[in-house]
Amino acid sequence: MTHFKPFIQQLIELRNTLFRSAIGFIVIFVCLSFYANDIYSFFSAPLIEKLTDGNKLVSTGLTSTFLVPIKITAFISFLLSLPFVFYQFWCFISPGLYKKEKKLILFSFVSGFILFFVGMSFAYYLIFPIVFNFFILMTPLNVSLMIDISNYLDLILSLLISFGLAFEVPVIILILVTLGWVKVKTLEEVRPYMIVIAFVIGAILTPPDVISQFCLAIPLWLLYELGLFVSKRVNLKA
Repeated sequence: MTHFKPFIQQLIELRNTLFRSAIGFIVIFVCLSFYANDIYSFFSAPLIEKLTDGNKLVSTGLTSTFLVPIKITAFISFLLSLPFVFYQFWCFISPGLYKKEKKLILFSFVSGFILFFVGMSFAYYLIFPIVFNFFILMTPLNVSLMIDISNYLDLILSLLISFGLAFEVPVIILILVTLGWVKVKTLEEVRPYMIVIAFVIGAILTPPDVISQFCLAIPLWLLYELGLFVSKRVNLKA
């Protein structure tokens, strides 16, 4: 039985790590739930500012007025709990890591976490007004635009997550190059294909309009170039 003690101990530690992580998320969610309507108002503001007389947000479901603010609050709570969750898992895995691995993981999380919020901010402050204004302008004159809040939630979450993930590209490239899984020269050679892939991703992850696709594809391509530039600098220093 003594042979299984280390493994059992690891399982117990992992269970405790998961439990503490869940508790961290729940605590943040409970605290933010008191401001759920304010959080939803913040995320609906870019659309509200673009709506003209007669156009408005509506709820077609009885429970939507409650569930939609709660869902967006849960999403924000999850993001805000990530540092605490990372710390819990870091305490669990760090004793078995080499110094170089620790640096790489810490850098990846910190930079990735910051860039994800930068990507969401980019979407909120720059992309939302452009996209919403485009759709509102395309509304026929004899149509009264009434937007269901559930559909609006799905739209903004898809855009926020898409742009947040897009801004992770430089970190991903740097990790791949640092680990030696891919060379900078190879990434430069496939640049034309990556540009095409950026527009394909933009078409898949954004609403079916050209404006949204370009708004994601162009930053994605520029972030790819940024990743190449940073990787070159790191290789030269190494």
